[in-house]
This record gives sequence, C-alpha cells and structure tokens, in this order.
Amino acid sequence: MAIRVLIVDDSATARAVLREILESDPSIEVVATASDAFVARDKIVELKPDVICLDVEMPRMDGITFLKRLMHYMPLPVIMVSSLTQSGAKTTLEALEAGAVDFVGKPHSHIYDGKDEMREELLTKIKLASKAKVRQHILQDMRQANATSLAETTNKILAIGASTGGTEALKDVLIGLPRNAPGTVIVQHMPANFTGPFAERLNSLCAMEVREARNGDSITPGVVLIAPGDYHMVVRRSGARYYVEIGSGEKISGHRPSADVLLNSVAKIAGANAIGVILTGMGADGARGLLAMRNAGAKTIGQNEESCVVYGMPKVAYDIGAVEKQLPLDQIAQGILASI
Repeated sequence: MAIRVLIVDDSATARAVLREILESDPSIEVVATASDAFVARDKIVELKPDVICLDVEMPRMDGITFLKRLMHYMPLPVIMVSSLTQSGAKTTLEALEAGAVDFVGKPHSHIYDGKDEMREELLTKIKLASKAKVRQHILQDMRQANATSLAETTNKILAIGASTGGTEALKDVLIGLPRNAPGTVIVQHMPANFTGPFAERLNSLCAMEVREARNGDSITPGVVLIAPGDYHMVVRRSGARYYVEIGSGEKISGHRPSADVLLNSVAKIAGANAIGVILTGMGADGARGLLAMRNAGAKTIGQNEESCVVYGMPKVAYDIGAVEKQLPLDQIAQGILASI
C-alpha cells in the first residue's frame, strides 16, 4: 500500500515541485496539498495521511505552531521542509523538539534548480517517517533534572552516536547526567550550520557544559563536545590528556561526521576506560564502532526498540553483539552512571 502524503506549503511552486518529486516514486501517493495550516487541518481530518510534509514559514499560522497543535491533538509523522540557514537551523531544532521526525532542506537557489539534489533525501525520509514512532507531545519543563554530582570525578570517556530522533534523545540523556559526569564526545547526524545552535540549546538545558567541538579541545569531566556538521571527529591522547581532532575526509557509513569514526577511535585510544552509547537512528552507522569499543573492554549501551523513533542503528549494534545492555531512553542516563 502506498504511503499517503499531505504537502503543506504556502508556495504554489514549492507544492508543485514537492508533488513532482514524491509522485516519481510509485510507493508514495500525494493525497492533497494545502497552502496553510487551516486548510491542512481540514485535509488531515478528511484524508488521514500517513506523513505530512510541512513548511516552516506560512501565513495565518506558522509551521511550528501548527506542528505543536498537531502533535498534541492528532500526532502524525511530520517531515519539516525549510531553508538550512543559521536562523532556519534554530527553527528546525524547535520543530524537532516539538515532535517532527526529521527535516529536509530547501535549496538556497530556486527550488526547481535544486529539486534533483533534494529528491533522494526527501523520498528516503518520507519512507522512514511512515514507519517512525510518533507519540502525543506534551510540553514539559526541561530544567536540569539531575543536579546531583558524582562522589568523585572520573577520567573515563563517554562516547555517543545518534541520528534520526537523536536530537531529543540526546537531550533526555544529557539532562539526566550531573555536572561532573565523564567527558563526553558525540556524533549526531546533522548539517554543518546546525551543530552550533544544537549545542547552544543543550547547554541551556543541561548541568554539563555543551559546545560544538573545536580542533584540539580537551575531553574533561563536565564537558560535552559535539562533532561539527560535515566534519569527522576522533579522540587522541597525549600523555594523560584526551583531546579531539576535527578533520574532513570521505563519508564513512554514508555520513560525515560518522559515529563509526568516533567510536572506533575511542576503542583504540581509551579501551576499557570508556562507555559507548548508541541511540535512535536510521541505518548502521556506529554499530561496528560500538562493537570495537566492547571488544576493547568498554561498557556499551543501546537504546531499546520501544523508545526509539527509528530502531535502526541500535538494532544493528544489538544484532552484531555490540550492545552489553539495552535500555529504554529514560533509563540510559542512570545506565551510564552505573557503568562508571
């Protein structure tokens, strides 16, 4: 049965291009288009689409406000389609926080000129979203939930890989860690101009200091370093000091940054002095790196199927024996602390 999609965008040109892209795949059916949130609301009630393709900037009601209402009253998988600018990054992160499954960037030039470059990504993410777990979204107080410090600091390294659904999963994990938790290195699949705003958002919510990693940054207790978008990040050691090295290079496991690249480096450099975690995400990136960590003596944790938006990366890691403990999202922070 075809995946039934509703396109919501105030631009007639954008609606036409998106329809053309989606209808090029026989497994997808565009059931309707809508020029604003109010038309979309009626179409949703009438047609009950499987996935919604939603613009951010629209008249009468913006896409974020509409998304929040939708996730509260009638949760459905939503893919945001927006410009991947610095301001667009912050808006898209807000959309992910509100419950969107994923996002696709509109070309900076005329959308007709960029339709080929967005085709594969859009089709893949629509298919992924149709299988994603979407729950009713209730706004919560996101203040630091666990301010208790560890009895003593540790020189262990915590390494985490995440993809689709990972922005919110990472928030939940990091909020549960105290201010002197192990130095943490993270790969979250996202574009270059997203990782800075993402780190800033997490820094405002967590007891630990969270920032986008810079080449040569030390890995120290209480600090979280997020790999910059479009750059690989590896862990190095000089004497007793652990630090990160940022570089370019080919995509690994289809990604740059790659969780496999990071986790393999942690396995090699830190060995048993590390904890590895793999969270929700499509594909297999990070699975083999986590296995290398476990084989080197590190403690490893995978997110369980029930709490994943997409049980892809954690499933592959579990299937190949990389996961020592499989835990629901709300228990992973405690699982990390118990592994120190």
